[in-house]
Amino acid sequence: MTSAPPVVVVGGGVAGLATAYELHRRGIPVRVFERAARAGGVVLTERVDGFTFDAGPDALLIQKPAAIQLCRELGLGDRLFTTSKPRTAFILRDGVLHPLPESSVLGIPRNVSALAATRLFSLAGKARMAMEILLRPRPAASGDESIASFIGRRFGAEAVTYLAEPLLAGIHAGDVNRLSMRALFPRFLEAERKHGSVLRAFRQLRQPASHDGAFMSLPGGLTEIVDALLRVLPAGTVSVGTGVQAVERGAAYGVVLASGERLEAGAVVLCTPSYVAASLVRGLDIDLARLCGGIPYASSATVTFGYRREAVAHPLRGSGFVVPKVEGTRIMAGSWISSKWRDRAPSGHVLLRAFIGGARDPGAVDLDDGELIRAAESEMGRLMGIQGPPIFTRLHRWERANAQHEVGHLDRIAAIDARLAARPGLFVTGSGFRGVGVPDCVADARATAAAVANYLDHEGHEGHEG
Repeated sequence: MTSAPPVVVVGGGVAGLATAYELHRRGIPVRVFERAARAGGVVLTERVDGFTFDAGPDALLIQKPAAIQLCRELGLGDRLFTTSKPRTAFILRDGVLHPLPESSVLGIPRNVSALAATRLFSLAGKARMAMEILLRPRPAASGDESIASFIGRRFGAEAVTYLAEPLLAGIHAGDVNRLSMRALFPRFLEAERKHGSVLRAFRQLRQPASHDGAFMSLPGGLTEIVDALLRVLPAGTVSVGTGVQAVERGAAYGVVLASGERLEAGAVVLCTPSYVAASLVRGLDIDLARLCGGIPYASSATVTFGYRREAVAHPLRGSGFVVPKVEGTRIMAGSWISSKWRDRAPSGHVLLRAFIGGARDPGAVDLDDGELIRAAESEMGRLMGIQGPPIFTRLHRWERANAQHEVGHLDRIAAIDARLAARPGLFVTGSGFRGVGVPDCVADARATAAAVANYLDHEGHEGHEG
């Protein structure tokens, strides 16, 4: 038996590092174990011949400030910058890229003039969307529903096909008929409950127009956050290439490493995908393992291309586009990285990224590298008018990396929290549980670390036998 600091964090992605940072900030010693060869999880930035690109998430949502606040605490505040103008996003319909309606919230137009001006919807589709303001709200006690159910009953089938499926569900690589509105877009539900109509609620917004856009990033990509967290944590805090096999309970928690070494800790924080958490606690609490293991995940892949500017006919004025499933393409979205963020490509060049897979195409990640790259290159080439091969190509596979917060997810989380309450000193955080994007993961990780600190203050490192 070897001694260990009072808190062991399992998982060195953004959630695990943010948890460790908050514990360290509070003066609590911590060890982080990450089975991969590097920390950061899905946050990964690459630099190739003057091109800089994120292989996973590439933006921090300003509306959710936890990650931006963390950047400022880490001394990165002066390096934050927003997306380049114009910030237009597009949706593919009938082979044509249509800009999202101006003055919209997640694609939902805020006023009649914006709805009338867009060519994304048919006249019948526009009329049905405009009728939303006349519809009665669903009773608050009706329970959870899918994104498709909510958008369909409020705005009609066309809005589901060309907004909800590619945009609201697409950003989670999920199934529009299964993802939970209550877990992922509670703002829409609150608008319906409080104002009786989503459109009425949006029209009453009196927020001044923002000149900063909705997203921020860093010159060196989001890996800058990971690097800054690793710098601020004491040497030896984070062990990469070190897997954890199980969590046990005796007088204190035992963390069994893949090497067979066993460490004792007064508290354990699982910052892993929920299916990994399930395997770690199976011998400790079978009901907790079942609940964690029941959270589904989707797999996806990204293919990044560098081109000379003259090879791409499209003006690339905007941030990129999403593709509805009905369009029948292999890619579900495309990002114009060098238009979205400054200084991501050398002068006279452009940087593009295609997204493949998700719940709509679960077999895509089983294709070989060549098939995935050819599919992405063909679709991007057709839509962007590209002539000739790319200067470079990078493929990244993200297997079971997209947590799916499906209908009933918040009830599942409540049940998980109830099981954890019976296991004092054991905590979970990460995208599988209470938040999907980097800002949500950072916010929940720091809140979880605060709960750990409170537990240690009030309960000590012993006691609470399981």
